[in-house]
Amino acid sequence: MPSDAKILIVDDHEDTLYALESALAPLGYRLARATSGDEALKQVLRGQVGLLLLDVRMPGVSGLDVVRYMRRLEQTQHIPVILLTGFGADHELTSTAFRLGVADLVMKPIDPWALRTKVRYLFDARRRHLALEHEVRELRALVKGHGENEENAARRPLPHPDARVPVQRGQGAHTGELEQDRT
Repeated sequence: MPSDAKILIVDDHEDTLYALESALAPLGYRLARATSGDEALKQVLRGQVGLLLLDVRMPGVSGLDVVRYMRRLEQTQHIPVILLTGFGADHELTSTAFRLGVADLVMKPIDPWALRTKVRYLFDARRRHLALEHEVRELRALVKGHGENEENAARRPLPHPDARVPVQRGQGAHTGELEQDRT
């Protein structure tokens, strides 16, 4: 997730979008909005979405349809999603949502403090996770590069054994010094 990643808020009602933006503004994250499932998918596929707040029931492509599509693509399958619903929790919606891997299902009207807490946690956790993945890739590349250097060194022919033995000069003088040290 790039440092300029944003939170995408998706709802088909302008007043809900405004309320959600107002609730999340104190966090200081970049916010974007979409008014349909199709528009949300286009923005998600363009990249730079670090978290999705998504209304469940929208005309055309529903929030659940958006999540189903996202989970099929490698580039979007791990983006955290908070589903929003104003129709109350029913068992089928809840089980479907969590089976699709959503992070949370939130009922409207939304408590701004609770929403900010959830969003901050999920957005920052995703950012840390991606930073760790990046660090692991860099370390693997270093280890691989180091291993290749050792393999190249192992393939080089060894010098003749006599070429590695240093020439010893003045052996008598060194021997005398050793004898003095022993006394």
